[in-house]
Amino acid sequence: MTKRSLMMSSQLTGIGLAVLLLMGLAACSGPPKWVEKGSGTFNGKDQKAFYGVGSVVGVRNEPLAWDAAENRARAEIAKTFETYTGYLMRDYAASTTAGDFTRNTEEQNIERAIKTVTTATLSGVRPIERYKDEKTNTYYVLAKLSLEEMKNNLEQARELNAQVRDFVRKNADRLFERLEKEEDRRTIR
Repeated sequence: MTKRSLMMSSQLTGIGLAVLLLMGLAACSGPPKWVEKGSGTFNGKDQKAFYGVGSVVGVRNEPLAWDAAENRARAEIAKTFETYTGYLMRDYAASTTAGDFTRNTEEQNIERAIKTVTTATLSGVRPIERYKDEKTNTYYVLAKLSLEEMKNNLEQARELNAQVRDFVRKNADRLFERLEKEEDRRTIR
């Protein structure tokens, strides 16, 4: 090989390596694994935990988008614990033939209604990762509730006297109304 062909060969090798490197980087630039894995309960190396992935797309206000995705991640964890689903489907079909039986009229109506409600109070749920897909303008948040932390919170809640819980529940509405009245006064001034 001549000196020139050696130089061209090394340049092509360098270009080939650069192309491979760029392809590798492009492959790595996809969403994190947790986005595709979704919500659920997973056993980590060091602990068991509940994970929720929340997302929102098309929101231009970035702080609002992050908050919405975080709230949706928390809701995904809550759905793990308690979800009520009501389902109703109504189906109507009719076929009518009139006169000489050559004209046939058919009609159908199918309705489906699904209502899903989740209510849960979870302490210790924290967002642990965020990811924004720039191509689709989708914001993703991964939230986590460790099983150990949840057990500790439940134990603390049990220790809280039932009378104290009832007092807090009864007075929470009253205090909230008081806060609303105070806010109304400020806006009137």
